[in-house]
Formats: sequence, structure tokens, C-alpha cells
Amino acid sequence: MNVIRKRPLFYKRKRSNIYRVFLLLIVVIAGGWLVTRLDTGAIRNPFEATPTATRTSRSLALEGEAFFEAGYLEAAITAYNQAAEQDPNNAQLWAELARIQVYSSNLLTTDGQRKTRLEEALYSIDQAVVLAPDNSTVHAIRAFVLDWSANPALAGPEAGALLLEAELEAVRALQIDPQNVLAQAFFAEILVDQQKWSQAEVIIVQAVARDATIMDVHRVYAYVLESTGRYRQAIEEYERAIEINPNLTFLYIAVGKNYRTLASRSDIPSQRNELYESALEYFARAANLNDQLGIQDPLPYLAITNTYRQKGEFFAASQNALKALSFDPANPDIYGQLGLVYRDARNFETAIFALKCAVRGCTPEESCEARNGCGEGETGVQVTGLALSPGTVVYYYTYGSLLAALSRPDQNYCPDAVGVLTEVQAAYGADATIAAIVDAGLQICASLEESLLSTPTPVFTPTPLPTPRQ
Repeated sequence: MNVIRKRPLFYKRKRSNIYRVFLLLIVVIAGGWLVTRLDTGAIRNPFEATPTATRTSRSLALEGEAFFEAGYLEAAITAYNQAAEQDPNNAQLWAELARIQVYSSNLLTTDGQRKTRLEEALYSIDQAVVLAPDNSTVHAIRAFVLDWSANPALAGPEAGALLLEAELEAVRALQIDPQNVLAQAFFAEILVDQQKWSQAEVIIVQAVARDATIMDVHRVYAYVLESTGRYRQAIEEYERAIEINPNLTFLYIAVGKNYRTLASRSDIPSQRNELYESALEYFARAANLNDQLGIQDPLPYLAITNTYRQKGEFFAASQNALKALSFDPANPDIYGQLGLVYRDARNFETAIFALKCAVRGCTPEESCEARNGCGEGETGVQVTGLALSPGTVVYYYTYGSLLAALSRPDQNYCPDAVGVLTEVQAAYGADATIAAIVDAGLQICASLEESLLSTPTPVFTPTPLPTPRQ
């Protein structure tokens, strides 16, 4: 019987193709290699998010320059620090960072803060000197750093050595490039601090004639002028500096201080009041500039405080001091200035609280007492006292004197007063004015102690009980 084979309508038997098998084997091997490379990170997945591009040091430096021009000195320092981290061999970055750090120290309120910032500036400029030992501008900025570091209130006995080193750096800068205007300006500033006023003026006038477009040059020229008592001319130079850099608050504060000095020297009431108003206007401009920049800086308000204090308007003075304190409630220097306002207003008890915070530090509760009571939503803060220094000695002897003056047999502050005044005497007894104040306070306490010793201690004698009746 013949069987008819079925026709392969839907099925057809396939034969193996050696080339196809080889191709599939290659694809499998390639896939395995690709997975391995993706796992190790040797190849980036095209579907992953693109990473953020790393900013260049040049970009960060431009940002720092823009921040400085805008008055954001802290932000400028941050940007230049980041730029220097990315490009640590760039001497120009380190030098500009140091320059801004020096100027920013002028916006800090305590000697400790200023000293720390200037030490940071010295570190920065020393990096630049190592990288560019023959760069005139680098040596000029190092002279600038050393000069500001030589402030006796900050450097103490090392001030003279630092000032001499600053002079040598400025001379070195001018030896490398006698036409360096910045070096001339900073050299003139050093000469003023060495009390070589005539030489300083000759050099700064040359610098201005060579390039009048640099803020630093006009600032130093103003400093030369005010150091020789030409305050109105100094104001004009500070205003020229402001025209070049209109967002630097320390320039406005410098103008205000010169107006305030003129006011204190005027014997004409109407003129004196007008000059005080001009001073307040510039301090207010500094405060408004900070408001626009979103910077909470107590310095303009402290300048306003001291102006009202000189005018004898103690309520306005205290309100501005409290405003400054609201920005930095743990700052002992602001408590010291507030204490001086209270003393001048004859609010001696509250002055003692404020000055204690400045000198010895205070608890959160005492800080509220120093502010004449914390308002709604306010809390006290722990305050660390300031070390005795030329900048703080006024707080010390005022605090000690008030403690002595308010001491009574039933409320004796003299143990604390003597401790403070003795400390001042040991450090500043050679100053005739300070010595007289200290001696007066110590005499008060000595008299009080004598009176307490000479007064016999009352002896308790019991009242005899009546004899009981028999």
C-alpha cells in the first residue's frame, strides 16, 4: 500500500547553520563584556543623568571678584578659597584672597575675630610668596597684611617687629617694580603707622598721579589726610574711593567717622549738629547697603550708637546698640558698648550687667538683664567675656569703677571690683589716666573695708525671760 507523505504546509524542518551559531556566540560574548565594563564603571550608561560640570578656578575667581565689588566680602572669601583649592599653584588667587581677608577684618567687631582673620590673610599671602617670590604685587599685598596685623591692640609687643617687616616687604615690592601703584599706596600706609607723615604724603600723591582708578589708592590717601587732621579732605578722598567701589560699607563708615570727629571739634552748636547729622547719614547708608545685600552686620549700628552717645542722646544710642546686639546676641564687645551707653545715661545698675557680660561673661539670664529685659520671643544667650587688651580696657576699668562706686555695707561688690581693677592696674598702670581711675575705685573699696572693720559686730543678747510666778 502506498502511503502518501504529508506536505509540509506549516512546518519545515530546519537544518543547523554553522555561521549563524558562530554569530550568536560572538553576540553573547560581547554582551557579557559590555555588562562587565558597565559594572566596573569603565563605560558610562548612556541613560544615566549627566554629572554636574566641575567649575574652573577662573570661574570661581571671577565670582569672588564680583562678590567683592558687590560688598559680599564673606562670599568673596569663600569663592577665592574654592578657587585656590582647585588651583593651589596660582599665586594671584592667593594674593587676592589675602587682600580681601584683610579688608574683611575691618567688618569684625572683636579683637579676637580680627586677629584670627588677619592670621588667615597672612597664611594666604605666604602661599603666594612661595609660588611667586619675585612678584611685586604679591610682596605689596604681604606688606598690607603685615601692616594691619601690626595694630598694637592685636599684636601687643610684636607690633613693632611686624611693622618693620611690613616696611621691608613694601621696599622689596618697589625694588622689583618701582612703578607698582598698589605697592606705593601700601608703603604710604605703613609710613603713616610709623608716624612718617611727610614721606607718606609724597609717595601717595605720586601713586594717585600715576593711577587714580584704584580704590585702595584713594583709601590710603584719605588715611594719610585724616592722620594729619585734614578731615574734610580725607572725606573727599573716601568719597572718590566710594565712586570706584560703591558697595563697600567700611568706606561709608570711614566717612561718617571723619564727620563725627569734625563735629566733636566744633564749638558752634548749629555746625556741630549739622556735622553729626552728616555722620549719621553715612552710617545709615552703610546700614541700608547691608540691608539690600541681606547682610546682618552690627558695625553701622554701633557707629550710630557712638554718634548718638557723643550727642548725649542716650535713648537713641541704646536702641541702636540693641539693634546691633540682635544681629550677634553673644558678642561681648557689643555688650561693652551698650554698658558704656547705660553708664553715660546714669543707668548704673543695668550698666553693670552689660559690662559684666563684656568683661567676665554672663549667663543667659544675665544677658537678658543686660538688655534691660528680653522681649517677647527673645531668649538669653551664654556670653564669653573678652580678654583684657587695649581695645577692651575701657570696659574693664568702667566695670570695676561702677562696682566700687555702688558698693555698700549691705551690698558689697568690692571683692569683684578689686579683682578687676587690680588686673587693669597690673597691665596698664603706666597710663596716667587709667591709673587715676583705677586708684579712685581701689580707694573707695579700701575705705569701705576700713569702715566694715571698724564697726563692731553686734552681739546678740537674749532678752531675759520673766520669772515664773510661784
